[in-house]
Amino acid sequence: MATKKLKTKKSLLKRVKITKTGKILRKKAGKSHLLSSKTAKRKRKLRKATLISKAYRKMAKKALPYHM
Repeated sequence: MATKKLKTKKSLLKRVKITKTGKILRKKAGKSHLLSSKTAKRKRKLRKATLISKAYRKMAKKALPYHM
């Protein structure tokens, strides 16, 4: 008897980008509203994507079984 397929957590898949080498990129928080009080330098630094932290790496790999 075949084992059941694992489900992908679609909410996470929509929020991250998986690189060819298997790294997981995410957008930085704090760039959606209340931008007038933030400095231009701060907003510029929020543009770039960043890697997810070590603590969440294992959880993310489990949530995206066929995408890693």
